[in-house]
Amino acid sequence: MTFNNFNADFAAHTPVFTDTTSYGATTHDKTAPSPVRETFLPALGLKLVDATTQDTIKTLLSPGRRRAFFMNAHCCNLHRKDRDYAAAVAAADLLLPDGIGVELAGKMTGVKLTENLNGTDFVPALLKQAAVEGKSVYLFGGKPGVADAAASAFGQSIPGLRIAGSRNGYDEAADTRAVIEDINKSGADIVLVALGVPMQELWLHKNAHLLNADLTLAVGALFDFTAGVVTRAPAIVRRAKCEWIWRLAQEPKRLANRYLAGNVSFLAHAALRAARQISPAPILRRGLDLTVSLGTLALLAPVFALTALAVRADSKGPVFFKQTRVGQDGTEFGMYKFRSMVVDAEARREEVLQSSDREGICFKSRNDPRITRVGRFIRRYSIDELPQVLNVLRGEMSIVGPRPALPTEVAAYPKRALGRLSIKPGITGLWQVSGRAKIGFDQMVEMDLSYAASRTFLMDIVIILSTFRAVLSKDGAY
Repeated sequence: MTFNNFNADFAAHTPVFTDTTSYGATTHDKTAPSPVRETFLPALGLKLVDATTQDTIKTLLSPGRRRAFFMNAHCCNLHRKDRDYAAAVAAADLLLPDGIGVELAGKMTGVKLTENLNGTDFVPALLKQAAVEGKSVYLFGGKPGVADAAASAFGQSIPGLRIAGSRNGYDEAADTRAVIEDINKSGADIVLVALGVPMQELWLHKNAHLLNADLTLAVGALFDFTAGVVTRAPAIVRRAKCEWIWRLAQEPKRLANRYLAGNVSFLAHAALRAARQISPAPILRRGLDLTVSLGTLALLAPVFALTALAVRADSKGPVFFKQTRVGQDGTEFGMYKFRSMVVDAEARREEVLQSSDREGICFKSRNDPRITRVGRFIRRYSIDELPQVLNVLRGEMSIVGPRPALPTEVAAYPKRALGRLSIKPGITGLWQVSGRAKIGFDQMVEMDLSYAASRTFLMDIVIILSTFRAVLSKDGAY
């Protein structure tokens, strides 16, 4: 994984063409919508593919015409400054995230992309699947002899891959009409264009609609890497996400401005855009979570200690109980509680499901035989929930929010109830202060959805204060 991806590295190796004639409209007819997920990154102002390598390859090779570009830090810098390049990027069907810079930009606004689709690794994987499907590929770009060498290398490393043709990006690229005619005559299904950023994207923006190939890709320095002209960083360096440092060490004079000044500019601009997108409400809410959870640990340390001793003295087994629950966006995590049941409670759950006192999916029984003597006391006063401040500190839960459900319960949710998963689960919430276990499942869902849609910092404060009243009254607690 590189900060600035492989296609940016090739820019300095490619001459400026004198033939800039456009042979038709510059817009691209998007005949096949993308079945892969795409996510908008506010810090970049771009929608990027958010999918695995295999799912992305499946989409690119599915029926229909598509044009795809790789986007990294250098590409994003150009996107801000070059209107023609920005127009070419906007007309592409898919933009693939390439490099740690894009990954970091996503995280600035809480977007975690599924995978880094580094072009130097991604394109060979795509060609392997293309070979399986009997598709052919044409290589266009690079210095004289490089495209031919890359084609030979692909042919040797990917059994069954059909090479439709190759053409360099220098003297053989001067006549654009001849390039298009040669590509179409070859019958290629896939065309790889390696002319460097932004030349390759501009060339495809002007000419891709004249090509018969279903898939066109701008691939930068891929041919150089494949032909062995440029040496890739060792695997250990790539895994550490430091390939850009390796490239900088190889060509410090040429790449210093791009990798040093360019990366700083990229991160600064992404951070500025991210800051404009961030609402103060989540920051205030996280501050409230940290303040309350840390305060709880400090003030109630004696309660924690006494409870631990009581649980250990009352029954055999660990003091704490860790159970898999479903959090925000369906992410599972381990929720902590003081153990209030016998150690084999999970194994005996099926035995008591029919005795639930709560209507709907979520189980709750006043006379659950698995609850210990100490367990009944700490449940009545919600002391068993106190260790969840650790989940709050870890960012898995909030002080206020819907109670986290079991995976088996979520699997049985009606569609509307899934809205509970849109925000972080909480230790307390609207339905907890309104009757706790006396509230039926459907009513609980409506309360949680109402809270998720209209929650405010002040509302959280009110719910936290109301929690003390609910705990002291013991209403609905068992």
